[in-house]
Parts: sequence; structure tokens; C-alpha cells
Amino acid sequence: MIIVHHLNNSRSQRVLWLLEELGLPYDIRFYQRDPKTMQAPQALRAIHPLGKSPVVVDGNTVIAESGAIITYIIETYGKGRLIPPAGTADRLRYTYWLHYAEGSAMPLLLMKGVFDMLPSQAPFFLRPVVRIIAGAVQARFLGPQLRLHMEYWTRELSTRAWFAGDAFTAADIQMSFPVETAAVRAGTGDAGPVLPAFLERIHARPAYRRAVERGGAYAYAA
Repeated sequence: MIIVHHLNNSRSQRVLWLLEELGLPYDIRFYQRDPKTMQAPQALRAIHPLGKSPVVVDGNTVIAESGAIITYIIETYGKGRLIPPAGTADRLRYTYWLHYAEGSAMPLLLMKGVFDMLPSQAPFFLRPVVRIIAGAVQARFLGPQLRLHMEYWTRELSTRAWFAGDAFTAADIQMSFPVETAAVRAGTGDAGPVLPAFLERIHARPAYRRAVERGGAYAYAA
């Protein structure tokens, strides 16, 4: 049976969702973030040297990185589901969004989270200076870049029903976390109704709801 090493409020929620969409049996090993640092616990290093989540164990196979996990599960168990046919434009878009989610979108959102938290983590006497620096980075770089990316997502979802095309695919599962995280950390109000509508559609999927029920409290599902 597939085992998912699942960290609360993390990318691993996508793996649970994918498995639910495919109707595959799986088990979960639960881990909690440190409430102060928001880092994963050291126990995850016993599963993978980097101590990150998600990590999937399938027999003797251990896989990390969301995109690699999704590719493995789809190729091994998907039977052609949740992936466009090879050689099509939809397949090319599928591959693009599968990599874009972590390669381009999430680094910005991670930086946004770090700079949001940075002033409160600095020594008390340095907080005014750190707050000014963090605010400048947010205003001059992170804010404009995040708006650029959200406008890009909006344009893409305005021309087709889902990220890869007119059919729901694992690319939408992969992109769910950047869109959910952006909604929480940056808001999607300025981007118009398209992104909130995407979130409503994915959150309404029965497999998504089942994954949240099994995975536990998930701050980005609201």
C-alpha cells in the first residue's frame, strides 16, 4: 500500500487529493509543523534526508517532490486518467504547469511567507529596521511579482476551463497549492473572479473533500 508522509498545511495535501481522485488505497503518517518556526519536524529526516513533505513510500520506492510524486502515481496507477493524451497541446500545457507550480510560483510565495514572518522573528530592538526592510522588499519586488503571476493564471483560466485544457487533470491538483497559498497570503480580489471560481470548483470536488477529511485541518481549504 502507498504510504504518504503528510505534513499539516503543506503540499502533501495535493498527494492525498490525487490518490482520492484515482480511488487508490493509501495510508497516512502524520507530522506537525513547529508552531514557532513552521518547519517540518526532524522525524521526517528518517524518511528522506531533506526532511521535507510530501514523501511517498510505495514498497521499496521512496519518492519526494510533488511533481515527481504526481508523475509516478499517474504513470504507475493512473491508467490514462487525469493526464491529457501524449502529443497534444493539452499534454504540453499539462507538463508545463506541473513544473511551473514549484519552479516559478512557489518560490515567490515562500519568500512572501518568510518576509511576512521576519519582523516578528527578529530581536526586539531590530524589529523596526527589519520591518522597514521587509516592507520595502514586499512593496518593490514580491507584491508586483505575485500580481504578475496571478494575472497570468487569470488569463490562462479565462481561455479554458482548467490549466491544461477543458478537462480536469493532475496539473490542476499541482497548481491548487500555489493558488490557495496566494489567496491566503496575497489575496485574489484584484485579479477578478476567475481565481476564486477555480478555488470554488476544486474545493467542491468530492475527492478534494475526502482528502481534507483524511488529512486533517487544512488552512488553505477555506
